[in-house]
Formats: sequence, structure tokens, C-alpha cells
Amino acid sequence: MLNKTTIDSSLIDSYQSANYHVYAPQPFTLNIGVASQPLKSLYLSAHIKSAGFITAYNPHSQALTETENKLRSAKLITEIQQRSLKFIAGVGQCPESEWPGEESVLVLGISLEAIKALGKLHGQNAIVWCDADALPQLIFLI
Repeated sequence: MLNKTTIDSSLIDSYQSANYHVYAPQPFTLNIGVASQPLKSLYLSAHIKSAGFITAYNPHSQALTETENKLRSAKLITEIQQRSLKFIAGVGQCPESEWPGEESVLVLGISLEAIKALGKLHGQNAIVWCDADALPQLIFLI
């Protein structure tokens, strides 16, 4: 389910077609609008009912250097750890785009409001939200 946004439609298309790779012990990929059985299994083993996929790279789709992006990513991870949340490293990448993949994390057991707040704090246009049904949804933040 999409919410209203001012983001350019071509950028929305990129977000919707992106592959959100999760580097769990048994890696899997999330795709918008496609229920994920591996995520459901992760929910069961971790005793959770939600997750959010987020990056701190390239705020508002403005390209930064790799060094700047790595520093932003480290800050995001520190904030997640300070909240005592568990996460799994990943990368989000659009197969049709020339942009390199963006280091990301799947935050386990986080609420929708908390992942949205993290996304806004880190200047992101959108996050990927997965409710109890393990169906990835694109949630716009602007």
C-alpha cells in the first residue's frame, strides 16, 4: 500500500522495483508487494511480528561520496544499537539503475512509527515496512 508523496514518479518506480537483500544466515530478498516466506520464518524464530528495511545512504536521493555514506550508515547502526534493537545487514539496489547498491539494515521488531522516525532523521524519502503478514510495503516519508 502506497501513501501520498511528492517524490518523482521515476524514483518511485525505482523504489518499487528494487531488490532489498537481507544478509541473514540464509540470505533472502524482499520485493515490494510480494509476501516473503523467509521473512515469516525469521519472525517465528525471532519471536517478532514486524520489521523495517532502512538505509542512511544518499539522503533525499542526493548522491554522497562512499566515505560520507559509510559514516551515515555507521551512525544509523549506532542509533539502532542504542535502542537495543536487533538488525541484519543488507543492501537495497534497483536492477535497472546505475546507482550502486546502498548499505541497509533490516531492523527486527521495530514499530512503524519508530522506523519512520529513523528514516526521517536520516533524510530518507521512504522506508520498507513489513507488518505481521511479511508483505513488504513502501512507506513514503515526504
